[in-house]
Amino acid sequence: MDILIGLLGVIFTIGIAFLCSNDKKNINFKAIIILLVLQVIVTLFMFRTTFGAKIIEVVSNGVTKVISYGYEGINFVVGGLIPEGVSVFFFNVLMVIIFTATLLSILTYIKVLPLAIKYIGGFLAKITGLSKVVTFNSVNSIFFGQSEAILAIKTHLDKMSNNKLFIISTSAMASVSASIMGAYMTMIPPKYVLVSMLLNALSGLVVATIMTPITKEDDEEINIKDIATSNSIFGAIGEGALDGGKVALIVAAQLVAFVGLMALINGIFTALINISFSEILGYIFAPIAFIMGVPWSEVISAGSIMGMKLATNEFVAMLQFQPLMPELSAKTVAIVSSFLVSFANFSSIGIIAGSIQAIHAEKASIVAKYGLKILLAATLASILTGTVVGLFV
Repeated sequence: MDILIGLLGVIFTIGIAFLCSNDKKNINFKAIIILLVLQVIVTLFMFRTTFGAKIIEVVSNGVTKVISYGYEGINFVVGGLIPEGVSVFFFNVLMVIIFTATLLSILTYIKVLPLAIKYIGGFLAKITGLSKVVTFNSVNSIFFGQSEAILAIKTHLDKMSNNKLFIISTSAMASVSASIMGAYMTMIPPKYVLVSMLLNALSGLVVATIMTPITKEDDEEINIKDIATSNSIFGAIGEGALDGGKVALIVAAQLVAFVGLMALINGIFTALINISFSEILGYIFAPIAFIMGVPWSEVISAGSIMGMKLATNEFVAMLQFQPLMPELSAKTVAIVSSFLVSFANFSSIGIIAGSIQAIHAEKASIVAKYGLKILLAATLASILTGTVVGLFV
């Protein structure tokens, strides 16, 4: 029964994307099938094989170990401010972003990430028949934030069709940045963070290429120099640290605003109609949570977290989800955790449009015009990722 419900969730996601397609006749169904098969293979391998489980364990432990070195720097700067045994979110979670962003910048400078992204993206383009630019951007989005991923293909923006622009915007919004992966892993199970980052790259392509089909051009060449901007290893370290610091402060500011506003809104709703806004979100998203595979008894709790993420951001939702996890089934934790690992929320529309504005004002206006549709596509991608994970947990 669980498998049938999960398959219904996949069909629902594909069906909504198909209904929203602006060119149903030219949908590349071969690419869609290949991408879905790749998702099944990745998830099956990671969750249902001993070797895959070992990879997740090794990578998770490796990331945790690397992050522990980052805490040396954090403790050096703020160690005296934190009493022993006390966890302060800004220090224990957000400041980790500075360290991971620095590592990401170093790996970019020494060309490890750019080459991996180029060849993995090229492989996806070859087996699916999709454009190199969109597959490159999809893989690039696994490692970099939505702004940085788009900047890496800035030389292609001028000649980019509206459909292709829609796909790269969706991929950026459906992903997360590897620089904040460590922060996520302190809040939800690390294995779902790792697997979801891979699946989101494929989910974004599945949904977006159904909604806005494109043809493959022959003259597309990706220049990995567009990814790296530093001129030296020390420059890369400095840029990474500063970028990470900016992200940590931005996330902190958003959390102060969003958590406070949600508390205010919940208080108003409770006073007026004796039901909180979070509970209303739970009822709205409950049917979606159910077709994703969440047990019926837990759909309200799961739905409220999913709705919270869309209305605010993934950090707010993860903070709300943390105390609920011990009370929920393993399946619900897996599905909701996987759904949360993306930038699909209302504020991301402005972030993506603003990033493109700095490069190409005309294209930015197009992104703003179709912002809600891009958000729908990215949310459907998150639903697809969560559903696929649920099928194998």
